[in-house]
Parts: sequence; C-alpha cells; structure tokens
Amino acid sequence: MLSRPTWKAMEEGLNKDMGTLVAYLRRWRLQLSVGKSVAAAYHLSTREARRELEVRVDNKCLEVQQAPKYLGVRLDRTLSFKQHLEEVKAKVTSRVALIRRLAGTTWGASAKTLRISTQALVFSAAEYCAPVWSRSPHARKDIVAPTAGKDGE
Repeated sequence: MLSRPTWKAMEEGLNKDMGTLVAYLRRWRLQLSVGKSVAAAYHLSTREARRELEVRVDNKCLEVQQAPKYLGVRLDRTLSFKQHLEEVKAKVTSRVALIRRLAGTTWGASAKTLRISTQALVFSAAEYCAPVWSRSPHARKDIVAPTAGKDGE
C-alpha cells in the first residue's frame, strides 16, 4: 500500500463517491446539476498545480476549475482569496459609482436615502464572508474599522 495515493486512485475514489451521491439523490427524487458542479484539486505541490481530475457523473465529465466559487466566495489554491477580492472590489466600485451618481442628483438624494442605499448596496457586498478573506495578504488592513476596547470605547 502506498503512503500517498496516486492521482488515478484519487479519481477512482471520487468517481465511486459521486456514484454513491447520485444514488442517494435519486432515492430522494433529487437530481445533481452536472452543469453547475465542478471539480477542483488542492495540494501543496506546485509542480502539480495545474493537474486536472477526471470526475464523472452519469458518464458526464465535471468541469475542472482552478478557483471555483463556493457560497459566493472564490477559492484559490493558496487560499489567498486574491481573485475573490478583485471580484468584490469590482462589484463594490460599480455600486459606489451608482451611489455617487445618486448623491449628485436633486431628487431622492437625502442623507437618509444615501445611507440606506449605501448599506443595502455597498456594505452587504463588501462584508459578505469578510471573516474568511479578511486575513488575506491581498486585503488592505488600513481600511478595516477599529474594534472597541475593553471598556467598549
């Protein structure tokens, strides 16, 4: 027995597990969306970084992605979240531009409207999963809000 599994053994195990999953889903009259499902492999070997697994569901090969999105967070091999942060930055930048345009108008640009719009559009996108990616080396530490001291200052 090898101390480290081979790529072939890993693919066989994953394909067997996918068969078990599909059988379970069929039992409960559910269906896996093969078009939305992806495969990804994370490991420490830089030499094998671009290795693609062949995982099949009902004789259909799953798409392989180097940085799949899970619950709205883009996962990369190093867990630095660089690509995720770039996507969040683009989303927040476009929403801030929308708020700036609203602030420059004479209709509906009261302070209350701007505050509510900013909270709904900008903060929600910027803060989603922040505890996950906030420790990334690509997150700017100088814009993080200060925390309260011991006395709640």
